[in-house]
Amino acid sequence: MVTTRYVHLAADGGGGFDAFCAVPDAGRGPGVLLLQEVFGINDNMRSLAERLAGHGYVVLVPDMFWRLRRRFESKDESGLAEGMELAQQLDLDAACADMAATLRSMREMSECTGLVGGIGFCLGGTLAYLLATSVRADGRGPDAVVSYYGSGVHAMLDRVGSIECPMMFHYGDADPYISAEAVAAVEAAVANRPDITVHHYDAGHAFSNFDAPSFFQREAADLAWGRTLAFLDDHLKTR
Repeated sequence: MVTTRYVHLAADGGGGFDAFCAVPDAGRGPGVLLLQEVFGINDNMRSLAERLAGHGYVVLVPDMFWRLRRRFESKDESGLAEGMELAQQLDLDAACADMAATLRSMREMSECTGLVGGIGFCLGGTLAYLLATSVRADGRGPDAVVSYYGSGVHAMLDRVGSIECPMMFHYGDADPYISAEAVAAVEAAVANRPDITVHHYDAGHAFSNFDAPSFFQREAADLAWGRTLAFLDDHLKTR
């Protein structure tokens, strides 16, 4: 049976923040940092964490808005405006420091067997890219990263050479927030990296968020999730 709890993590420079934690029935497994959308650590994020734990992963979902508003969460699109406002105020350098603290904490957990990956959605998709390019804990970055429709990735492609792990991107071709040109720029930037793949879907933005009915598209969500699990299993469970 999957067990869940909130844990408190120490932040670099003082203070601390909460993270939702899910642990598999076996009690141990590879780690995954799950990075939130603008809706915060809501039912969607907790459910995804539990699904990952059910697949054998130890999961931490850090509160990335804690410096602005602790434990913010919105159940559906009604919180979109407030979540977007918080996302626009987010200090990316501080966010990277918080992800580094989470990565370090994960590797120190007795439940974690050592290898740690990351998955991020929407805002978290951009944060996942930063996790891969810019986050190191004790000199070591994540072991595999998946980014779902991160709208800020194409503006930070100067960092792409810093990716040290396999990576997977998911984009909806009908996404009103991420242009086809932006996705093409990402594809061009990683074209010489056989360990990085970019997948396209006949879907819009946030197509995997079941908590937001106007965005959710099950067929694309299920396909992307299957690819994500296979990718993580390949890189986190076989070494």
